[in-house]
Amino acid sequence: MVGIRTRDLRKVYNSAPPLGAGAGPPGARGKPDGEKAGDKKDKQPKPEIVALNGLSLDINAGEVFGLLGPNGAGKSTTVGILTTRVKPTGGQAWIGDHDVWKEQVVVKRLIGVVAQRPNLDFSLTAREILLFHGAYFGLSSEERAKRAEKLLDRFKLTDRADQMVRGFSGGMMQRLSIARAMMHDPQVLFLDEPSAGLDPQTKLLLWEIIREYNQTGKTILLTTHYMEEADTLAHRIAIIDHGEKIAMGTPAELKSSIPGGYLLRLRFGQHSPVLLQRLQSIAGVREVRKTNDDGSADLYADRGGQLISEIASLAVAAGVELHDVHISEPSLENLFLHHTGRSLRE
Repeated sequence: MVGIRTRDLRKVYNSAPPLGAGAGPPGARGKPDGEKAGDKKDKQPKPEIVALNGLSLDINAGEVFGLLGPNGAGKSTTVGILTTRVKPTGGQAWIGDHDVWKEQVVVKRLIGVVAQRPNLDFSLTAREILLFHGAYFGLSSEERAKRAEKLLDRFKLTDRADQMVRGFSGGMMQRLSIARAMMHDPQVLFLDEPSAGLDPQTKLLLWEIIREYNQTGKTILLTTHYMEEADTLAHRIAIIDHGEKIAMGTPAELKSSIPGGYLLRLRFGQHSPVLLQRLQSIAGVREVRKTNDDGSADLYADRGGQLISEIASLAVAAGVELHDVHISEPSLENLFLHHTGRSLRE
């Protein structure tokens, strides 16, 4: 079995300024008198986007590991580095004992990759895509035919096996992409937001197949921003934001680390420092946070609905109107809110 390690991974992207930023009005392409293209004053520093900022992970061989975070957190960049598609700015990464950037050929034989968006060859049939992939990895004609047939059946694609994939639905393309990644039986499978846009039935089928593949001793790295998916599939989870790890553990450990467990999101007519102090004194309330200037506050407690009457009474006593209460039980989403103050889906 093969595990994954990263140490202090950094990735900084350089991108051109937004169109029109500091470029003058449309059509103004000439240079002022006496200034030539390439002059120092003509050059502007490119902005830097820090996608990863010292990310270190230890993923055990044979586990399903979930990498969670909002859009832009650095999940896909991490997968890109580990699968040799993105060169890191700093740090190191290993698949098993193999340095990803020093032993790329060996690493590529050990891994299977499913990107966020299907990248299938529309000029081929589903069966041909699997057979050609097997050929790339040196499988014999007999072996790849047998594996292709088995995967087409498991992913419920047999009836469309000999049709061009350009007519496939998004869910069918995603199923075929995962089947292709499994074709050479990789030791490590990378799934980058595999269930994005899938219908519930296809999602459940995917989860079942992921579990089966993991039970054969394979390591699976799953990136997602769906809490239910990570909670259901992952043995351990790392939550990242702005390219940094903010929490890691089993789903149960992470949920139990939230103060009190329950999160009550309150919206008042206005903010009142006195009211927030009084809320903190309620029995069972562990933490009260003012979230923004529109009268909202987050209250972490070991009880849920039982607190509403006390909260409402304190609001009335403080002369503040309680507009809304939203209660959620211990969850990974609440953990992220506690650490960052924003939703994993943002």
